[in-house]
Amino acid sequence: MYPEEMVNPMRAELTDAGFVNLYTADEVENAIKADGTTFVVVNSVCGCAARNARPGAIMSLSGDKKPSKLITVFAGVDKEAVDAARASMFPFPPSSPSMALFKNGELVHMLERHHIEGRPAEMIAENLKDAYAEFC
Repeated sequence: MYPEEMVNPMRAELTDAGFVNLYTADEVENAIKADGTTFVVVNSVCGCAARNARPGAIMSLSGDKKPSKLITVFAGVDKEAVDAARASMFPFPPSSPSMALFKNGELVHMLERHHIEGRPAEMIAENLKDAYAEFC
């Protein structure tokens, strides 16, 4: 588990953009099951992928269509919440960072770490905007 003082700036990057940090399985399950679209970011300290994941997620919100709810959980810190988010992302294996879009509780779009790592934030954002255009 990572110390809070290490992850707080990385949390703030998303929460300052409107994401809500969730800490329990119930919070995650309720957000995902709710009507509408829910965008989930499994945040991470991994510099090789997370450094572009957070900006990509934020830039994806600049379009006309966007998810109803924006939530985030932090891998290596929020174990219960991360486990619940990953269970909802089945059959995709656990990875962090990762991003998922749910519509009325159903997983409709997924970006695993290997889709994020090595890609610029702009490319990640465009991928997500395309998903929003289809599902939001």
